[in-house]
Amino acid sequence: METWAHGQDIVDALGIVRKPTDRLRHIAHMGVSTFAWSYAVHQMEVPDTPVRVKSRDRQAICGPGGPKKQGLGLKDRRRIFSLAAVQRRHFSDTILIISGDTARQWISIAQAYAGPAGSGRKPGLRSGE
Repeated sequence: METWAHGQDIVDALGIVRKPTDRLRHIAHMGVSTFAWSYAVHQMEVPDTPVRVKSRDRQAICGPGGPKKQGLGLKDRRRIFSLAAVQRRHFSDTILIISGDTARQWISIAQAYAGPAGSGRKPGLRSGE
């Protein structure tokens, strides 16, 4: 995950887009698995409300919302979620569909890496994902 995230920094600096691969499932899994960690590292209470991350049926969805078609392949959806989970994109600069207060709060502090709380990305730095 660290290699992929820092590799993204290089790709962004060069102004290119990497072709997503099946291996992104590992990064996306870490993003979901670190739900409680994201709250703990920000010294916040972990909510009891479950959050669902779904990337089936041509969707890019965080939260319990209904299906909204995006026309993206699975690898692209994983890439977009992963970019937010490793704080390489602000969620509002992506096409993630976020439903519910808990999902919105979580994606705003999502941190799939160890260490102190990161400051995250500011909205508007990179868009079109």
